[in-house]
Amino acid sequence: MDYQILGFSFTQTQLIIAIVIVAVVILVAIAAYVQYRKTRTHALRSRFGSEYDRALITHGSAQKAEAKLADREKRVEALKIRELGVTERERFVAEWHIIQSRFVDHPKAAVIEADDLVNQLLEVRGYPRADFEQRAADISVNYPHVVESYRIAHSVAARGAAEATTEEMRAAMIKYRGMFDELIQEQGVVRARSVA
Repeated sequence: MDYQILGFSFTQTQLIIAIVIVAVVILVAIAAYVQYRKTRTHALRSRFGSEYDRALITHGSAQKAEAKLADREKRVEALKIRELGVTERERFVAEWHIIQSRFVDHPKAAVIEADDLVNQLLEVRGYPRADFEQRAADISVNYPHVVESYRIAHSVAARGAAEATTEEMRAAMIKYRGMFDELIQEQGVVRARSVA
């Protein structure tokens, strides 16, 4: 028995073979897509760490979160992020030491000054002046392991440190110090540490 499809004549065996081939091609395409998604998810989760989970909660689905994280990567690639010169690095380190030494006598002021210094450092490196969430998102591309610390420390500084306890201010200074240390280093050193 022959079957007519789009003007072509097929035997029953040929039709079954064609259907099986189409089904196999569809299954292979689906498997390739699933594998691509798994690989992409794993790569983004590895790169962004806890920021991946934050994006997942914020955007409600893995697909939307991953698209937003990929957009971040493209945005930051377009920025002119640069290394610090030796003189700039020395100036920032000296300013950090001054701020840190003030913490004992003036913890509230020191936390606010640390926030300001980190923001100045980010601007000098090439991160654009933006609202805090945009800046944190930009930082998460190159410094995913310190961005959560930045969020926590900034929340203490944003409250003017007036409502923060001494312990919260101390923790904020430690978090700022960790971020400062990462930002002050050459990018190659940071990448080498994150791979290790």
